Amino acid sequence: MDLQALSQMAQILGGIAVVVAIFFGIAQIRQFKQQRLDAAAIEIMRSLQDREFTHAFRLIYSLEEGVGAQALRRLGPDYEDAAIAIGTRFETMGLLVFQRSIPFHLVEQQIGGAIVLLWTKLQPWTDDYRAEQKHPLLFEWFQWLAEQLKQRGRPEEVPAYLRHKEWTPTS
Repeated sequence: MDLQALSQMAQILGGIAVVVAIFFGIAQIRQFKQQRLDAAAIEIMRSLQDREFTHAFRLIYSLEEGVGAQALRRLGPDYEDAAIAIGTRFETMGLLVFQRSIPFHLVEQQIGGAIVLLWTKLQPWTDDYRAEQKHPLLFEWFQWLAEQLKQRGRPEEVPAYLRHKEWTPTS
């Protein structure tokens, strides 16, 4: 083999190495994105499974719709604490969804219906509290998230246990 043939062979091998490296990089990026989605799903589940959230959820879920700030306070401090705990949790979640740190579809699937329901129950309290405190930004991202979910029809969707009734696991 002469030097020119060897040079051409090296260029071909170098080109192949670059193509392989590009494909490897793309595969790594996809794997990283999937790991990020999995981690986000786990963190969402974790944030919804602590005792404080469960207690707050039960209290707010039991409320009739239309309970304003004064009526909520008459029920006792646990109820207002629960409203703040729920609002804070979903405020953070809404902002993270907006910034695309957490995928919207993940939140929608995991707890979308509950977010809409809890916002419906807490909106009168939030409106009153915003007016009392002159703080119109209170729970703005919670409201945004609930409105996005409602706009997409989350409360009217067919539940997963019916929608995926025929689903079977793969090995």
